[in-house]
Amino acid sequence: MKQIRLPAVFMRGGTSKGLMLHRRDLPPDQAAWAPLFLAAMGSPDPYGRQLDGMGGGLSSLSKVCVIGPSSRPDADVDYTFAQVQIKTSHVDFRPNCGNMSSAVGPFAVDEDLIRVYGDEAVVRIHNTNTGKIIVARFGMDDGLAAVEGALAIPGVAGTGAPLHLDFLDPAGATTGRLLPTGRAADMLEVPGLGLVRASMVDASNACVFVLAADLGLRGDETPAAIEADARLMARLQAIRVAASVRMGVAADEAAAAASTAVPFVGFVAPPADGSDADFQARVLSNGQPHRALPLGVSVCLATAARLEGSVVHEVCGATQEAGLRIAMPSGVLPVTAVVHRDAGGVWSVERGGFYRTQRRLFEGTLLIRNPA
Repeated sequence: MKQIRLPAVFMRGGTSKGLMLHRRDLPPDQAAWAPLFLAAMGSPDPYGRQLDGMGGGLSSLSKVCVIGPSSRPDADVDYTFAQVQIKTSHVDFRPNCGNMSSAVGPFAVDEDLIRVYGDEAVVRIHNTNTGKIIVARFGMDDGLAAVEGALAIPGVAGTGAPLHLDFLDPAGATTGRLLPTGRAADMLEVPGLGLVRASMVDASNACVFVLAADLGLRGDETPAAIEADARLMARLQAIRVAASVRMGVAADEAAAAASTAVPFVGFVAPPADGSDADFQARVLSNGQPHRALPLGVSVCLATAARLEGSVVHEVCGATQEAGLRIAMPSGVLPVTAVVHRDAGGVWSVERGGFYRTQRRLFEGTLLIRNPA
């Protein structure tokens, strides 16, 4: 049986890489996308390497972005994100990827989905996974999105052209509420662990954060050390499953265990001595310790740092300014979060933002094994 030929672009967005596809080139029914995406990335792969596809064996390298004309008057393009699992036949369309969001605006401009006049592009992106608007601002170079520049980001070698992303009104992207339980921190009943103090926050993506100290950790553990600790990985997974049910993301523990994308789970700690960071964070993404920090999670972390009573606020050494510096495995990530509290004590998030770089790596025809 002949392979399927599909026009595609392969791009790096921040610290992730993924396939960029036009909505027009895919089946009209989104239910038919998952088998194509699994075949394209080389999943499921019991060896965890995705050698027979475009994936790279890590959650940050197993992503697909679909871009098309906007379905909303306040946006220029629609963007649907797909997280392709590596060892299982599951494609999760619920979360958004902040890193790959940085590739969407340049893709839309370079593919003539929108026209730009002048030296700077401003692209309003409707993320269909969350229903939220992301605004990308970046320079232009001879009619195309700029690539060369002096910005270095943690986790990526070299430098590139700066691209700024603003996630507007990111609260409730997964559950519909910034604080799904109504509180900045809760005692979470976790099988095998007992009661664990946790902050369950939903900004850009739903997340659950705990204190590193409560897990017997320092907070500066490497991804390799975390992954090698089977007991720790099991405890983090148990926390994620319990939080998923408590937040209403999943109906029960079985459903929560089957879907590994949201909520994300992470632990936080005060900044290390001599560090210029405001706090430390480590996060699991799709069952793997992230080598840097998922950007949607970084917005959630920065938001949580502003919420009095949260475990992130407890370890954060910063004053209530918009900018924060989060220490993570690849370095220190600057993030902004503009958070407000009204007279009734209700929190809201105006926006979260950060700078990224991006680059188009490949353009041409993708060959996919026929899923049939």
